[in-house]
Amino acid sequence: METYGKILLIAMPAFLLLVLLEKWYGWFKGKDTVRSMDMISSLTSGVTNATKDIIGLSVAIISYEWLVKHIALTHIGTHWYTYIIVFVVLDFAGYLVHSLQHKVNFFWNAHIVHHSSEEFNLACALRQSISVFVQLFAILLLPCALLGIEPIVIATVAPLHLFAQFWYHTRHINKMGFLEKIIVTPSHHRVHHAMNEEYMDRNYGQIFIIWDKWFGTFQAEMEGVPPVYGVTRPVRTWNPLKINFQHLWLLITDAWRANNFKDKLRIWFMPTGWRPADVAEAYPVYKIEDVYDFEKFETKYSGLFLGWVWVQLLMLLLLISYLFGNIAQIGMPNMIWYGAFIFVFVYALTDMMDGSPYFWIAEAVKFLMGIGIIFYTGDWFGANTVWPYLKFILLIYFFISMTVTIYFHFKKQEEKIPSLL
Repeated sequence: METYGKILLIAMPAFLLLVLLEKWYGWFKGKDTVRSMDMISSLTSGVTNATKDIIGLSVAIISYEWLVKHIALTHIGTHWYTYIIVFVVLDFAGYLVHSLQHKVNFFWNAHIVHHSSEEFNLACALRQSISVFVQLFAILLLPCALLGIEPIVIATVAPLHLFAQFWYHTRHINKMGFLEKIIVTPSHHRVHHAMNEEYMDRNYGQIFIIWDKWFGTFQAEMEGVPPVYGVTRPVRTWNPLKINFQHLWLLITDAWRANNFKDKLRIWFMPTGWRPADVAEAYPVYKIEDVYDFEKFETKYSGLFLGWVWVQLLMLLLLISYLFGNIAQIGMPNMIWYGAFIFVFVYALTDMMDGSPYFWIAEAVKFLMGIGIIFYTGDWFGANTVWPYLKFILLIYFFISMTVTIYFHFKKQEEKIPSLL
């Protein structure tokens, strides 16, 4: 985890810089594809996913190490071609998991957050799930396990394979000639993120597009059919923690409400979007019928409010950077407390972005957690050894943050009260 934390410590500012560069480039070219609130929502989603990975909030039913130990037929050693084999196997396994996530109700919950943005840009690549607690992925690495490929090779290649999927989330790169036949390009992935009937549930490939062409799931981007992004049952929130569990909550409530016991069981394994007929009639859920005629989710905000949101985001990124850089020093169970604080921070920030009438409650929880940690431990997770004054700066920040939040809460309340003049 320490190695992964150091990788994230480098990758995170690089991703942020590229996201901002795309924003500037779009503005410069008169084709801005990055809305501020949507971008910040995506960035906070990336923070929650990275936090979950760092503190290990998932369990593998069968670990790759166990597979190698018990079923390896040979040990081919660690050579340059070993990394190529692993990369290809990881990509094929990724294709299979990706297609499953799109086709089965239960597995869609682990992927909906990635498709939840109604834009398509580099920022939305960071929308990754935190709702998967049981990992089945190791089972799909059987070819590597049979060859006895060392777990360290998997651990090295997996982050590179993941990061290599970042660049093609953009509308600023057109078709790329002969590369369209081999790898996933921005054009291919625009199709994948589109909710047009012609494009939906196509192009599952992560690095190589050949899997889609072999298994009949490929669709080229058509000139007369511009992709429309998002999901047909729109999430209508900037809060990534809500987005991660919206679909699961719908499945739970639908299963509870269904009259037919068979429907209560099969809803989990039916095609994505399926609902029992009696439940769908009694409890309708809004769905976009015409993808060319719907209003994108947006919230009203002033320049001052947006500036404060950016201040909060930067503070969040600084705090998460401290976690990534000090994993060994923080240790367990303190990392669990740190992760919980980050989740509360993200919830408070994005609930405020949503304009929720109760966003101040999450901020109050964040405030109490923050000052509680400092007063109880006299420190901020070992920061005294690095910079003794950090805890005092954080205390000041927590009080300012709570005060400004209360200000915006009353400001929003005033806006809802009609003027008597």
